[in-house]
Formats: sequence, C-alpha cells, structure tokens
Amino acid sequence: MIDERLKQIFLELIRIDGLSFNERNIFNYINNFLLSNNYKPTEDESKVNSKSNTGNLICKIGNGGSFILTAHMDTARPTINVNPQLKEDRITSDGTTVLGVDNRAGIAILLRLLEKINTEKISTKDFSVAFTTCEEITLGGSKNISLNGSTRMAFVFDSYLRPGKFINESYGAASFIVKILGKAAHSGIEPGKGVNSLQLAAHAISGLKLGLFDDVTTLNIGKINGGSALNVVPELTELEGEIRSTTTQNVENCFEIVKDTFTKSAKVFNGKVEFNFIWDFQPYFLDERTEVVSNISKAISDVGLNPTPSISRGGSDANSFNERGIPAVNIGIGAQNPHSNDEFILYEDFNNAFQIAFELVKK
Repeated sequence: MIDERLKQIFLELIRIDGLSFNERNIFNYINNFLLSNNYKPTEDESKVNSKSNTGNLICKIGNGGSFILTAHMDTARPTINVNPQLKEDRITSDGTTVLGVDNRAGIAILLRLLEKINTEKISTKDFSVAFTTCEEITLGGSKNISLNGSTRMAFVFDSYLRPGKFINESYGAASFIVKILGKAAHSGIEPGKGVNSLQLAAHAISGLKLGLFDDVTTLNIGKINGGSALNVVPELTELEGEIRSTTTQNVENCFEIVKDTFTKSAKVFNGKVEFNFIWDFQPYFLDERTEVVSNISKAISDVGLNPTPSISRGGSDANSFNERGIPAVNIGIGAQNPHSNDEFILYEDFNNAFQIAFELVKK
C-alpha cells in the first residue's frame, strides 16, 4: 500500500507542465505548498545564468544544517495531457505521454516529508531542501544554486534505480563541435575546383570508433549539417558530438583522437577544420568512507534494504554538486523507464524512497 497523501501530491504535480527553462508553474505549486505548511521558501538568482523563467526554490529547516535534499522541477517531455493509471502495484501513464515520474516523484517525496514533519510536529536534524531547474537540459539550476555556506553534502532524489541502490560513481560528459571548411564550386561545371566538406567529414567519421569507444568511454556524433545547394560543392559542414567516460583524462584523450582524425582528413582533402570543446558535467567517484555514502547507506539499511553503490553513464544534479566540492549521491527512487511513454513507479518503491528520506533527517 502506498502512502495516500504521497500519491495525492504526486498526481497533482504531474498535471502541471514544466519543461526545462519553463518551471515557473511547478515552482508556484511547491512554493504555495511550503507556505501552507509554515515554511519560508526562497528563490535564488540562478535564472540569470540558467536562463529559466524561475530560480531554484530553497527551503531551510532549522538553520539549514550541513546537508541538502534535492529534486528537479523540469521534465524532459510535456505532462500536460497525462492520464495516470492507478494499477494494483504501480502508477503508469496511459501510454500516450510520459508519466512525469522523472522527477515529480522526487518532488512528491520531499514535499510529503516536509508536510509530515510540520503536521506531526516531528523534531529533526537541521537540513535544507532544494528544487532545481534545467536538470534535463544543462544542469543549469544546480550549477548555479545558492547554497548554505555550511552545506557539506547533498542527497539527490532522482535515480531510476530502485530504492536500496544509489549512484556513487558517474560518467562525465563533454560536447564538441567540428567545423569543416572546404571550398565552394559549381558541382556540374567545375567540381574539381571545389573541396567537398561533406566528403571530408565522411572520411574522418569512417576512421572513428563510434559508440563504445573503449570499456569506459563512449563517443557519439549526433548532428551533422552541411551544404548550401544541390549544384554547389559543399563549402561548410558542422558536426556535433559528445564523449562520456569515468575520468576527465579519458574524455580529453578521446577528444584528442577526434581532433587528430579530422585534422588528417583535412590534409587529405586540402580543407581546414576548427574545434570547440565544452564540458557538460564532470565525472565523480565517492568511496564508502565518504560521509555522504556512509549516511545514505545507513538510511537504506534502517529501512530494511541492502545499500548498493552503482555507476551511471547519465548525468544528474549530483554531478554539479560534486564538481562544486560538495559530495553528493543520486538515490534510487524507482522512477523507471524515464523519458518514455512507459514510465512507471511501484508503490513499494515510492514508499521505500520516502522512508529513506525520513531516515536521513530524523534525529
């Protein structure tokens, strides 16, 4: 059986549409919810850099404490027409939209936690809660969040893994752009005077190992755009790709191979290449001696589950916190099949994730 109030909050949240950069409506719901429970939430200035229409929402319990619990407000796809199905053991959508379980489930867990503390007058540790923006696109909210100066660890309620599992190691990801400069010419009258930037690109791509680049690194070229007209040898082609791996050095080494491959192809075809490299999020690893790992492991054990550290190839707000020097883990809440029309959450997992949150804050 699921906590009925937890379910009610979740069902209200998923009906509020809030894509990345447009989280204001979900912000308003959370803000009003907290005000009605005698809390004093605040909005930070992160929107200046994140480009969202709202900042992060932050709420201190007591003096804010030394740790923070977080969930993100945006969804990757719209939930405005969601039609939740309450089945015997789970909640799903009707298969025509996402359910919004990523990350409305995390929000519901934290709101229910704060409501329970208030209505039942439960004495807890001092801590903070944050609801962030733009997690699905840029991690812009968590990258620019205004934190309590004493915050030394973070617990992110956002993983598709089932409760008991938590992410203590994550890949990092960097994106890159390759700009290939050839030479335009009439493709029918004098094609030999041109340098075909598309052909140069194809030659270079054929020399790269896309997909699983090595055991711990992935390489993908996801976008290509080139040419100006059917009768013109294409002068300009641009490629966009990404590299993910367990260490920054692995990512940078892979990018050097990308650069070398395109540079050699440019020499073959007498063209030019330009590169741009940007870190999207940094990798992290936290061993069992880290305080945040020790604390989440104890909370999971106290719920009666087996703490299981896990690795993820995806990014989350935990990557941002770790990059800022605040050890953070992403906690399994059972938000399964994220971003698909098959999203669901088991009642059992919902309850267990809520209990883990309560164990983290209780005295």
